[in-house]
Amino acid sequence: MNDMTMEQRLALNHYDVDTEAHIKVKPEVCQECDLRPCLYVCPAECFKLKEGKISFSYEGCLECGSCRICCDQEAIEWAYPRAGFGISYEYG
Repeated sequence: MNDMTMEQRLALNHYDVDTEAHIKVKPEVCQECDLRPCLYVCPAECFKLKEGKISFSYEGCLECGSCRICCDQEAIEWAYPRAGFGISYEYG
C-alpha cells in the first residue's frame, strides 16, 4: 500500500456522484484572482486552468474543504453533497 501513487490511492475511493453540484464557483470573481490558490491546494485537482480561466469539476471532490479555506475572494460556495452522494473512502 505504501508504494502506491496518489492516483492509485484515489482510484480506490467510491463516488456516488449527484447531478447537482455541491460546490459552486463564481467565475467572474475567479477571473480577477491573481494567486489562484485553488489550483494548488485541491488534492483531487478538481480545479484546472484552461485558456486562462479556472474550470471546476465536482465529480472527483474529496470533500476536504481546502478550496473553501484557501479562497480569500469568497468565490467558492461550499457544502457537503446531498445525503447518499459524495465520496466513500475505501481505506481510511
